[in-house]
Amino acid sequence: MKVGLIGCGGMGTTHNLSLKALSEKMNVEVTALADCRTEYLEKAALQWPKARLYQTGMELLESETLDSVHICLPSYLHTEHALAAMDKGIHVFVEKPVCLTEEEAQKLIQAKKKNKVQVMVGQVVRSFDEYRYLKECCETGRFGELKSITMQRVSGDAAWGYEDWFHQEGKSGSVVLDLHVHDLDFLRYMLGEPDSFDVRATAFSSGMINQIFTAYEFGKIFAITEGIWDVSSALPFEASFHACFEEASVVFKGREKPSLTVYGNDGRIQHPKLHREYDVNDDSAGINISNLGPYYTEIKYFIQCLQEGKPVEIAPLEEGIQSVSQAIKEWKLAKEYVNKRYL
Repeated sequence: MKVGLIGCGGMGTTHNLSLKALSEKMNVEVTALADCRTEYLEKAALQWPKARLYQTGMELLESETLDSVHICLPSYLHTEHALAAMDKGIHVFVEKPVCLTEEEAQKLIQAKKKNKVQVMVGQVVRSFDEYRYLKECCETGRFGELKSITMQRVSGDAAWGYEDWFHQEGKSGSVVLDLHVHDLDFLRYMLGEPDSFDVRATAFSSGMINQIFTAYEFGKIFAITEGIWDVSSALPFEASFHACFEEASVVFKGREKPSLTVYGNDGRIQHPKLHREYDVNDDSAGINISNLGPYYTEIKYFIQCLQEGKPVEIAPLEEGIQSVSQAIKEWKLAKEYVNKRYL
């Protein structure tokens, strides 16, 4: 299977390393790489000495014959590259958020239908072992019914983006579509669409949303999420959740080891043993996640779907778009709240 990788920065490096590890077990090879920064392109090429190199993703798509392409560019470039790839009949793995507007979403849906290709979105939290355990507990009733859940995704200011694209609202969608979208996507994955939601937010001095709190109701289940780019870039990243079931609380703290704990109503404390399909940490991507395991898992699943002719079901294009649609609604309410309260 011939794969192209467009974007060799932080997320691109994570994909590149995962694809290299998978190539040792699966028939997959990165045959083309693209990035406008020579140093990143050359670094990525160390993994694939025979790969052809391009300065832009569009050049790569115009020149190459590929089975699939991974799009790991800044968010505002996702749609145009995904559309170009689909129009060439290439299967697409595109990082989240899949797009930034409802107009882009419709174009993507139409292109997938027209070209009959597979598209997976990098909503990687769906592949984290701790979150998969939580979903399994919810579905099986292992600890009774889920009553409430709080989720946090805390990060220092996103200061690592090329040409500071994170701080340009129209290019990143603010913290809402870049960071918070992970937790709202997982809630949708586990609980379905919310019956109602309410938003509170704060903003940087520029007016761009940097912190969002959303309270949801899913039937009888109450959920609260926080996503923040802190004013300091020095604050370490941490994802966490606290899920309250009838018979136990399941707590995940991403910076602690062990990271997952079950507190039973009988007073017992357990640390579930999780099956780590690929447990490798690598800081060379320079982003806030160093564990390659979940990326390896989601990319392996995508490759298997393509090789076996099965539809992508875990994080297909349609699901990525539904999460973007929900995020856009929350983003709008966040801006309205900030404008009313602070400006």
